[in-house]
Amino acid sequence: MSKVLVLYTGGTIGMIKDPESGLLGSVDFNSVYEHIPELNRLQIEITTKSFNNPVDSSEMKPKDWIEIAGIIKEEYDHFNGFVILHGTDTMSYAASALSYMIQDLTKPIIFTGSQLPIGVIRTDGKENLITAIEIAAAKDSNGESIIQEVAVYFEYSLYRGNRSSKVSSNQFEAFQSPNYPELAHAGVNINYKWSSLLRTKIESPKFLLRLSSPVALIKLYPGIDIEIYKEVFDVHRTQAIVIESFGSGNAPSSDLFQKYIKGYIDDGGVVLNITQCRSGEVKQGAYKTSSFFNKVGVVSGRDMTTEAAVTKLMFLLGNYRDLDEIRALLSESLAGEIS
Repeated sequence: MSKVLVLYTGGTIGMIKDPESGLLGSVDFNSVYEHIPELNRLQIEITTKSFNNPVDSSEMKPKDWIEIAGIIKEEYDHFNGFVILHGTDTMSYAASALSYMIQDLTKPIIFTGSQLPIGVIRTDGKENLITAIEIAAAKDSNGESIIQEVAVYFEYSLYRGNRSSKVSSNQFEAFQSPNYPELAHAGVNINYKWSSLLRTKIESPKFLLRLSSPVALIKLYPGIDIEIYKEVFDVHRTQAIVIESFGSGNAPSSDLFQKYIKGYIDDGGVVLNITQCRSGEVKQGAYKTSSFFNKVGVVSGRDMTTEAAVTKLMFLLGNYRDLDEIRALLSESLAGEIS
């Protein structure tokens, strides 16, 4: 039988309502079979583990992602796959971060969660968890894991983790992958999209478990007063800046804005340009309003999501020192995050 480790880090899926008080409290995931007896029917050996102090999704920090990656590193040789139960609000950030910290995977790391607590009758958590475990255990005809990357499973769809984004707070279909096809769809059978899956010829994964968090995110909007953000353009405070620009990478032709960006890059800062559109990509220089970015050394993030962009900078700044190398790696696909 395949062996799967289920790690509960926190989030809605791990909540159950107290019948007396009516308040939600955390489930002891060591007794998960009591709440989801269907798991007993899977021909999979399941081991459960939980953070000592489960963390709400909105409270997650890079140190928590490092803890998740550290647990997987310790247990990697003992299991065929991993399921990470995580709050939905920042799940795509966590999945993106892990895709960089654990590269050249030959086993699946599947993130999932739910919109309704596991203890609610109409919960989506049961199906999400059961199918995520099935996917984490699935092997091909050669006995190799079908999924060999970090992915997010939610409401019948499996997405590449660093291509996913949460798009709804009130629908079960809470996630989308705007610029990359889903990896699998669960219907009567689980239909894997083989041409979309990552594969590596390297036998052992590479664990790089350092992150550096002084990364800023600026979303442009009409009439933006860039003076408000003056202190962000200080390399002693901020190591890198992600700019969510208009359309295909465009920005207002503000002399002050351009002055701040040029000065910041000249001082050793890194600027990454991504589109604030839900789908599509940055094409710097396609319009006059983005040509300035090319001149001063702003890196095009092409079709990266915000979650993938922010965590990629944290990863690169934590593991590399040479600025030219960091800028070059930003333009490369490390874990399938760029088309």
